[in-house]
Amino acid sequence: MSDYFKDIESRMTKCVDATQADFAAIRTGRATPALLDRLHVEAYGQAVPLNQVAGVSTPDSRTLVISAWDKSTVAEIRKAIEKSDLGLTPNIDGTTIRLIVPPLNEERRKDLVKVMKKKAEDGKIAVRNVRHKAHDDLKAQLKNGEITEDDNKRMQDQLQKLTDRFIKDIDSLVASKEKEIMEV
Repeated sequence: MSDYFKDIESRMTKCVDATQADFAAIRTGRATPALLDRLHVEAYGQAVPLNQVAGVSTPDSRTLVISAWDKSTVAEIRKAIEKSDLGLTPNIDGTTIRLIVPPLNEERRKDLVKVMKKKAEDGKIAVRNVRHKAHDDLKAQLKNGEITEDDNKRMQDQLQKLTDRFIKDIDSLVASKEKEIMEV
């Protein structure tokens, strides 16, 4: 039984991790390399993640510096940044690209909070889907006589506690990210 719940816990952890990764890609007023994690660049005949063709650093809280490892990829990196939904303008200097992250206005902050809450709800739905599948598995085990009614009840309670814990984790991520976004 404990292996059963370890597997469920592992799947729910992946849902929370995916939500956290989605949050990292949401632009706040602060520059972080995570903003560029989802960016793919057309290089060497295929789309590759930015971190495979360049290094990203943050010299200060408002600037991202992208250092291309190959001069031929600079133009493609610029195109990828301009096409993305980041709303940042690249400044090119040789093999270095600078991105200045402007401070967010109040309206944009509120929009970002809405986007973040939508991503959080998607994460919660993913956790609930894991619970739903586990619930169906338990029903099937009970029907096949593999577990007793008491075991089923106990396992359902444990499953709900696990779900509640991971939903609470997502809620705490929401609270900290919302604070970060609304910070002036």
